[in-house]
Amino acid sequence: MGGITTAVIAIVAVALGWATIEIACKPCLDKGREAIDRSLDPDYDPDDHPPPQSTSTAAAAEHRQPLLHPVPPSSAAENASSI
Repeated sequence: MGGITTAVIAIVAVALGWATIEIACKPCLDKGREAIDRSLDPDYDPDDHPPPQSTSTAAAAEHRQPLLHPVPPSSAAENASSI
């Protein structure tokens, strides 16, 4: 009877571990499964579908500030005349 109890506990532990990994790594696993599905699809042509661009990268590029702000020509002339 002890062997059956040990086997049941081991099976439950493996099932809970599997569920934990599925929940914790869901975004990564979903992307991997989509890539596998695309690679196994004989009608899929990668040239027909450009890769999606990340919205966070595009949004960050729009909000980037230049390191040196250009000085308008009118204020440069005013600063020179005050010297």
